[in-house]
Amino acid sequence: MYEVKDRLKTSKFMLVGLLFFSFFIGIYTTLDYFNGGYAKMVSDYGTYLVIINVILNVVMALVSALMFNLSTALFDVTKKEGKGTFMTMVSVLFGVLTYGCTSCVISFFAVIGITFSVAVLPFAGLPYKLLSLVILAIGFLWLLKEVKNAKCKI
Repeated sequence: MYEVKDRLKTSKFMLVGLLFFSFFIGIYTTLDYFNGGYAKMVSDYGTYLVIINVILNVVMALVSALMFNLSTALFDVTKKEGKGTFMTMVSVLFGVLTYGCTSCVISFFAVIGITFSVAVLPFAGLPYKLLSLVILAIGFLWLLKEVKNAKCKI
């Protein structure tokens, strides 16, 4: 555990974490844009929804970046990949399929043989974003447990 924490404090991991954060904040902001954008959210639901969405984007990007850094540091120490990391990709994929424009999602599901989809996303996809945050939290807690119980290869 201490070796992983020490690695996270190095400039290399801080820079990589910043790059991961930038990447994920870009993804989450783009998904909000595809769901109508912040101007539409303000006109339909008010400023508070935009503030909540932006805060959730920052939290989810931070958690995702930290998970990738933790997983990388864990791999450096134990030479085994953390199993909780895949939850970040599940969360992003879930976001792409639910926050995306409705016509795109319906077309995508139709192509792969699923003929039903979410037709209207309530509160500009906020419940789906909250579910995505829960998925990330589960993966993060799982990864923390793996880091805590990690054994170095000798």
